[in-house]
Amino acid sequence: VQVVESGGGMVQPGGSLRLSCAASGFTFSLYAMSWFRQAPGKERGLVADITSSGDSTNYVDSVKGRFTISRDNVKNTVYLQMNSLKPEDTAVYYCRARAPFGIRDYWGQGTQVTVSS
Repeated sequence: VQVVESGGGMVQPGGSLRLSCAASGFTFSLYAMSWFRQAPGKERGLVADITSSGDSTNYVDSVKGRFTISRDNVKNTVYLQMNSLKPEDTAVYYCRARAPFGIRDYWGQGTQVTVSS
């Protein structure tokens, strides 16, 4: 099993980034996918999630209207489009795959996003 995030980097406030999370080794289309983030000295928290079919999404209030989660069940990849980035979005972003009924989770290693002028 592999869950690999990419696309992080440094960007100025107001800029955009698109994170990708490529999965392999399990039946991706059956798993709900989520993005979490963890800033220094803070707990890891949910940013957005998407159902296995992609028909429903959920966002933490602080990113609503700025971030969009999507998935491609052919490419076994989930994305997080981040627009209008703010310094408080600076964190390590993690991808999580959750099996049906929550019986197991797979996590990626994280990708750093830094928003700074």
